[in-house]
Amino acid sequence: MGEVLVITSGKGGVGKTTTSANIGTGLAALGYKVVLVDTDIGLRNLDVVLGLENRIVYDIVDVTHGKCRLKQALIKDKRFEGLHLLPAAQTKDKTAVTPEQMQELCAELKKEFDYVVIDCPAGIEQGFKNAIAGAERAIVVTTPEVSAVRDADRIIGLLEASDLRSPKLIVNRLRPKMVKKGDMMGIEDIIDILAIDLIGVVPEDEMIVVSTNRGEPAVLDNNSKAGQAYRNIAKRITGQDVPFMNLEAEGGFVEKLKSLIRFR
Repeated sequence: MGEVLVITSGKGGVGKTTTSANIGTGLAALGYKVVLVDTDIGLRNLDVVLGLENRIVYDIVDVTHGKCRLKQALIKDKRFEGLHLLPAAQTKDKTAVTPEQMQELCAELKKEFDYVVIDCPAGIEQGFKNAIAGAERAIVVTTPEVSAVRDADRIIGLLEASDLRSPKLIVNRLRPKMVKKGDMMGIEDIIDILAIDLIGVVPEDEMIVVSTNRGEPAVLDNNSKAGQAYRNIAKRITGQDVPFMNLEAEGGFVEKLKSLIRFR
């Protein structure tokens, strides 16, 4: 029996869908059977990030309304045998699926897959309630911005009120140089505010834009720092003890020169 994991954030635009795609792909690369479920009905994007947008025939609404069998709606990934996508509907709204239908869907998917990774829509409305209905674990994604952290705090409260205890935190798009100069919130500041355990820090990386446009998750790029961060997160989800990457800001020429002088 598999496990249902919801990726949520509160605020939109923090990289939640990119995170879902990379975590799902990272788990599949480790040999697990994974299904990514897009619950952002009306605004689906997970199919594009995975490069599967042209293969959609049926969607999650078709499945929950009995218009097709579950297996008919699952789209097999091009790269990994064990990775599948259940896309969201593009022409319906978020009330097209109920929490009870999501619970039934997740229970069915758990029979076939090791991990059911749910990409939750932004906000705290019906889409959020649907996405968490069948989940057993939650990961909250935030960027190091006050508004994003505030919304993440709100989401953590709602998760705990829904008995999704001990959610984990991913800080996305961290810029170590800005943190060092005091222009961006640091990891410790964010953890102090949110008071949940950290499962990963993803540095700002231009390769994320490139990989998203290509439909190839960065987790498959060995030269991408963000890709390495997502590979580490996938391993931590499976219970592996993986040390955090050193994201200390590298100094400029003057600081390097000072370092050399100190070394002598």
